[in-house]
Amino acid sequence: MISNITLERCTDDLAQILRDWQVYLTVEQGLSKHTLRAYCGDMTRFIEFSSKHHGKALSIEDISDTAITDFRSWLSDQALNGASNNTRARALSSIKNFLNWMDDQGIAHNAAINIIRTPKRPKKLPKALQEVQAFRLLQDIEEIDWIASRNISIFSLLWGCGLRIDEALSLNLSDYPREGFLRVRGKGNKERQVPILPQVEKAITHYMDNCPYPNTPERPLFLGAKGKRLNQGVVQKAMRDLRSQLNLPETATPHALRHSFATHLLQNGANLREIQELLGHTSLSTTQRYTDINATELMRIYKDAHPRAKN
Repeated sequence: MISNITLERCTDDLAQILRDWQVYLTVEQGLSKHTLRAYCGDMTRFIEFSSKHHGKALSIEDISDTAITDFRSWLSDQALNGASNNTRARALSSIKNFLNWMDDQGIAHNAAINIIRTPKRPKKLPKALQEVQAFRLLQDIEEIDWIASRNISIFSLLWGCGLRIDEALSLNLSDYPREGFLRVRGKGNKERQVPILPQVEKAITHYMDNCPYPNTPERPLFLGAKGKRLNQGVVQKAMRDLRSQLNLPETATPHALRHSFATHLLQNGANLREIQELLGHTSLSTTQRYTDINATELMRIYKDAHPRAKN
């Protein structure tokens, strides 16, 4: 959230509008905690830069009057401070969100923000595991206690259903699979149903049978050692430990399992529209990057196998 120190660099009316915007992001847009933190951080840096530029507390009028040259100076300042093109592109998106929301509310209008060209993002392909690596990950975990059982069920869910890590950890017992489907609430608070494999459901049931904490409908499905909702950092550490034990590449992360789900479906005949629906992507263009992964893998196989390719 935007800190009180930052809000003190704004006039009282602008500070209240920023609080209202944060409520809008949380309640109406349904942003995840991670995305909300990123948006608020972007806004904090923009306010700090702009208030220093004006030499006073920032007002609604100052925001409305921000010119193209001011926005470009802000983006250049970020670049000088080491921000990547991806970071600057997201920051611009955050400020656009705020200014367009103010416009919709009839508070202020800024035409310049929509003229600014978004910094070009480098094309970055997701790092999917090979199928044999994914099988090893799920089969070679030594199940010594309920926590190991929990980790198996989470990794099985990420690869078997293509969930985002925060989607998996947001599940409650009331979301437990029914009639072969799992109800998932994704980005923008959008709900989708994902088919769940019997092996994945079996892994989750096994974990629940071994979990020492009582079952109540609104209890988080995945719990930490102290009985609270499991934190992403714990899952990421568990994956790092497994990488070391199983000699898997550093690209083997919880999120890589979601990429692996999509890539392996594509390699085995699923079409992009089906994968888009399962992943919960709003745009088909987001899903299309998996065709690039498939082409990359085919080229690797060709270079390894074709005798003329080795010359």
